[in-house]
Amino acid sequence: MIQYEKFTLDNGLRVLVHPDTSTPMVVVNVIYDVGAKDENPEKTGFAHLFEHLMFGGSINIPTYDEPLQVAGGENNAFTTNDLTNYYCQLPAENIETAFWLESDRMLSLAFDAKSLDVQRKVVCEEFKEHYINKPYGDVWHKMRELAYSKHPYRWMTIGKELKHVEDATLQDVKDFFYKHYTPVNAVLVVAGNVTADAVKVLAEKWFGPIPSGTKYNRNLPVELPQTAPRATEIKANVPIDALYKCWHICSRLDDRYYVTDLITEILSGGGSSRLFQALVKEKQLFSNIECSHSGSTDAGLLSIEGKLVKGVQMKDAEAALMEEIYILQQKGITEKELQKVKNKTESMLAFEDMSVMSRATNLAMYELLGDAELINTELEKYQAVTTEELLNESKIIFNENNCNTLYYYSNN
Repeated sequence: MIQYEKFTLDNGLRVLVHPDTSTPMVVVNVIYDVGAKDENPEKTGFAHLFEHLMFGGSINIPTYDEPLQVAGGENNAFTTNDLTNYYCQLPAENIETAFWLESDRMLSLAFDAKSLDVQRKVVCEEFKEHYINKPYGDVWHKMRELAYSKHPYRWMTIGKELKHVEDATLQDVKDFFYKHYTPVNAVLVVAGNVTADAVKVLAEKWFGPIPSGTKYNRNLPVELPQTAPRATEIKANVPIDALYKCWHICSRLDDRYYVTDLITEILSGGGSSRLFQALVKEKQLFSNIECSHSGSTDAGLLSIEGKLVKGVQMKDAEAALMEEIYILQQKGITEKELQKVKNKTESMLAFEDMSVMSRATNLAMYELLGDAELINTELEKYQAVTTEELLNESKIIFNENNCNTLYYYSNN
C-alpha cells in the first residue's frame, strides 16, 4: 500500500503528500488539467508550447533552471492530449526552492515577445524534425484524422499543423495560460523525505496566496460509434512498407480498460506474444510488430503497427494479422496465458512503484482522473479480469466496422 495524505487549499489547489524516509530526495510534481484536447481546433499545439514556455522565466524569477541546479535539483515535463505534468527532484533540505519556483510560474509567467519567439522556434523545429522530415513521422497525424471525426483527439499533442504554433500571438498565449494554469485546475504532489505537516506549511506559504482562477469545465464533442471501416494509403520515401491498424476502445475509467490493457499484452507483450510468434518468427511477414493502446482519459485507440519484411505483399501481411485477431475472437485465451500476462502486469506495476518519482507522477495522474486511491486498487482490477471478459471485449474491439487502416507504402 502506498500511503499518502490529501488536503485542499482555500484556492482549490489539491495537495497530496507521500512520505518516504528511505530517500534523501524529494519530488515536487505539479499536474495541470489541460492537454491538447482542450485547444481551439484553429489554434492547436498550445498545451505543448506551454510545456516549453513554463521554463522561460516567471514574474519574479528570470530563469527556472539555474536556481534549481544550484539547489542540486533536476526537472522535466511532458504534455499529452489529456494533461500537462511538471516535475522536479532535489535534496529534501532544499525543498523550498521547488515550492518557490513552481508557485511563481503558476502565479504568472513572464510573458514577452522574445520568450515566445524563442520557444515557438524550438517547437517548430521539433515539429519538422519528428513529424515532417522523419520517415513515417506523419503516421499518427494521418491515423488520428482517419479514426476521429469529432473528438479533439483527432490532432496530436504537437499540434494539427505547424502554422498554428507559427501564428500564435502573445495575446493567444496569455489567454490560454489564465484559462488553464490556475490552482483550481492543478494538483500538487510532494513525495519523498517530507512530512505532511511541513508540506502544509510550505503549500500555504507559497501557493495559498495565488488567486484560484475559474474551474475549467470541459464540454468536448463526443465521438460517435464508428459504423464502417476506414482506410487510407500513403506513399513516401521510407525504407519499407508498413501497416497500421486502429480500433476505438473504452475510456480510462471504464473497468473494460483493464481487459483491453491485457489484450494488448497478449498480442504483443514481448517475444512470447502471439503476434511476434506467429507473424515475425514463424511466418516471417513482419520484421517487427507491436500492439498498444493510447491510455487516454476519454475513449481512445488500440493500435497494431508493423514493418513488413521486404518483398512481402501488404494484402498477405494484413490477412495473416487478421487471422490472429480472428483466432483470439473465436477461441479466446487459456487461464494459463491470462495468468502469465497478469503476473507480468503485476511485476510492471511493482517495478514502477520502486521509484519515488514514478509514485509522485502516478498519484498526480490518478487524482486528476478523480481517484488517487487507484494507485492502490488497480492491481485488483487487473487480477479480476476473466477469460470470458477478454473474449467478449476482443469481439467488441475488433469489429470490422470499428477498424481504421493506414497502408504506408515505400517509394523505393
